[in-house]
Amino acid sequence: MAPLTKKKTSKPQKPIAKKNPKNSKVKTPKDDSTSESEQEEILQQQHENDVVDDDSGSDSDLSSDGDDPLVDDFLQGSDDDEEKASGLDSGSGSDLDSDSDDEDIETKSRAIDEEREREKEDADAEMQLNIKEESDEFRLPTSEELEEEALRPPDIANLKRRIEEIVRILSNFKTLRQEGSARKDYIEQLKKDISSYYGYNEFLIGALVEMFPVVELIQLIEAFEKPRPMCLRTNTLKTRRRDLADVLINRGVNLDPLSKWSKVGLVVYDSQVPIGATPEYMAGFYMLQSASSFLPVMALAPQEKERVVDMAAAPGGKTTYIAALMKNTGIIFANEIKAPRLKSLTANLHRLGVSNTVVCNYDGKELPKVLGQNTVDRVLLDAPCSGTGVISKDESVKTSKDLEDIQKCAQLQKELILAAIDMVDANSKSGGYIVYSTCSIMVAENEAVIDYALKKRDVKLVPCGLDFGRPGFTKFRELRFHPSLEKTRRFYPHVHNMDGFFVAKLKKMSSSKPSSKLSEPSEKEEEETELVEEEEKRINDLKENDNETSESKSKKEKRRNPPSKLSNGIKENGKESSDSKYKVEKKRKFPSKPSNDVKENSKESSKREPQKKKKKSQHKEEISKARLNVFSCFDISFWDHSNAVEKNISSYLINIHALSMPYFENLRFL
Repeated sequence: MAPLTKKKTSKPQKPIAKKNPKNSKVKTPKDDSTSESEQEEILQQQHENDVVDDDSGSDSDLSSDGDDPLVDDFLQGSDDDEEKASGLDSGSGSDLDSDSDDEDIETKSRAIDEEREREKEDADAEMQLNIKEESDEFRLPTSEELEEEALRPPDIANLKRRIEEIVRILSNFKTLRQEGSARKDYIEQLKKDISSYYGYNEFLIGALVEMFPVVELIQLIEAFEKPRPMCLRTNTLKTRRRDLADVLINRGVNLDPLSKWSKVGLVVYDSQVPIGATPEYMAGFYMLQSASSFLPVMALAPQEKERVVDMAAAPGGKTTYIAALMKNTGIIFANEIKAPRLKSLTANLHRLGVSNTVVCNYDGKELPKVLGQNTVDRVLLDAPCSGTGVISKDESVKTSKDLEDIQKCAQLQKELILAAIDMVDANSKSGGYIVYSTCSIMVAENEAVIDYALKKRDVKLVPCGLDFGRPGFTKFRELRFHPSLEKTRRFYPHVHNMDGFFVAKLKKMSSSKPSSKLSEPSEKEEEETELVEEEEKRINDLKENDNETSESKSKKEKRRNPPSKLSNGIKENGKESSDSKYKVEKKRKFPSKPSNDVKENSKESSKREPQKKKKKSQHKEEISKARLNVFSCFDISFWDHSNAVEKNISSYLINIHALSMPYFENLRFL
């Protein structure tokens, strides 16, 4: 081992001198400034040095091994190590530079993000400030500005913005109102803007403003501008809802169950086929029907084997639903006053397989005379109305309806509901119910009609059996209704996503009708009674004045001509008997002043009687007694009917003639 160490120590002396240039030659090519020719020269010199080393050799194998490049690498490292080292040196510098660059980018990006956030915050603050300034600066338009707007085409954007501002101010009127402006001014301007923006007439928008708060009013009007979803009612006489839904889905219809409150309804979102022309529709598996028209039939809840009347049946949606609930048992009278609509009614009845229905064409007010009173178990009255709840289907209602139309509809509805109540049998074991419904939201057509029926007939309100819907009004402005009207139900498009509707259910307690004293009269009746009372007061005043004058005259006459003493009112001389007759007439006092005709007749009769031929003295006493009896009878009849003398004079003349007949018979006998 010792020689090895010596040889190792001796070897590095030779190659160190040789390897230094070699190392320099190896390092030189890494300089970028050297050209290709210089690199070739360096390679040649290196090759020559290698040849010299091989020729010189060494005495031992170890010396020869020293010339091996691996030995050089072992002692001083290889070129790759140098390159790696240089690469590490350069890489460490580049890493430092890249780290510094990354840090700069991060700081710059952070600064940019902060600037953006600041700009966004400033923009939001500026927007809020602008909104506050605009809201604070909002003022009602003056009359001059309104006149200028009337001359120009309507500015839709300005109207919309003004409606929103007025609604916002009215929702918090105390803090946001303009000084010197009353709530009435804002409401009047809101009415005008809504009328011009949405196209309503003045009457209808005024009625809606009275019924709803301004915020809810805008929601209602916006809901009227959108169509209601299309609904189907499954005909349970032929199929089930699940089977029908599967078939329609396979045909490309996108649908869902209507809601929890309905077991037969389906709502359709879109369809690749026409819903009203599918084979299932033609076969009578379903009926196109709005969701709101389900409600009256559900409230009626007809039972099997009952007698039911649908007073306004066309086009047959409710009638067929009643037949399905009754399972084609019992009997249904489907009445429709308009003959052209009977075609659609009968067509739907045949298509859906209804076999227990009788179709008739009568005026609903005459049905009690046709079907008889107290003959049916239940009546459904879907009364004709103004249609203010279905504006989304018929936009002409916005401008075509006025106060007169509402009053006409209300009068017709009152007559129809009384006819419906009269048809129902109060003693029915399973029935005795009347359901009243309208597609209107007007109070005059709904609560006022039910309150009228409660006063005119012995009925009471019962729960409708519907778990949703708003209760009816018990008071509206100056009107006060029966407290039980809370049991009625109202439905609105902006709340329940269906047409505006009203439903009330009545139970008939007895067939008796309340007296007119107990029932409060209607407006017309009140006016008539007031006029009659005024006329009666005037008549009474005149009668009192006449009585006073007649009494004063009779007193004066008594003072002038005091009555003579009579023995039983009769004397033997005819002159004295005639004088006593006139004195008896003067003594009698009538309770009221008779008419001129009666006076004249009495005077003429009194004048004619003294002119008659004188009879024998033995019969004068009987004649005078008969005369006194006639006048006494006349006085009694006149007293009994004194209040109506001026109204019917002829009847009293007939009575007088009848009472005087015995007198003339006595004369004939004598």
